Amino acid sequence: MNMTGSYQRRRGEIETYFDRTAADAWARLTSDAPVGRIRATVRAGRDEMRNTLLSWLPTDLRGARLLDAGCGTGALAVAAARRGAEVLAIDLSPTLVELARERLPADLAPGQSPGRIDFRSGDMLDPELGHFDFVVGMDSLIHYQAADAVRVLATLAPRTRRAMLFTYAPSNPALVAMRAVGRFFPRGNRSPSIVPVAEKSLHRRLAAEPQLANWSAARTQRIASGFYTSQALELLRT
Repeated sequence: MNMTGSYQRRRGEIETYFDRTAADAWARLTSDAPVGRIRATVRAGRDEMRNTLLSWLPTDLRGARLLDAGCGTGALAVAAARRGAEVLAIDLSPTLVELARERLPADLAPGQSPGRIDFRSGDMLDPELGHFDFVVGMDSLIHYQAADAVRVLATLAPRTRRAMLFTYAPSNPALVAMRAVGRFFPRGNRSPSIVPVAEKSLHRRLAAEPQLANWSAARTQRIASGFYTSQALELLRT
């Protein structure tokens, strides 16, 4: 499936932001270093969202292949590998991927765990990445228009055997007013704006997409923590 020009443009903006403008800020946010009150709410929200997505995956992932689409500094990939998954963790930002490699815990070194992680920088839609049992996209689609986000899922669906878990920015007055999750950063480090999505509209788009005809929406959960608001949705192959 060919992606639209709007998707390609936005992908370039996101790569520039995370790889250059705010790499240091995101490295700190995703560490255990002290942060200010506002960033602390974002960190707490992201931790809760990650735990939610992980709770929707099997406890035993041995023999399963998982795509961590937009892996950032690798926290979700590490948790999945510790359950035994073969994780392909990919992100647009080479800087964050290198940091993820540096942070890889000793217990996940080759030969030390039944699971493993292959960190890569690049496009999560690259067909050369192969097939997966599970795809997880935590806050990797929130910067895209709803139509482009659905196309991403439709592109990944034929190569996914069991489930796709992703998050989107649920439309609400505060989010519409703020328009950018990056407002908790200094002005020079603000992120590309996130795109609020109405839940019913998203579900209509998902239902109308031919490539998702054999998929159904299952669990959903909204996480709101200060400046962080994101909604998880589980799509299951039927």
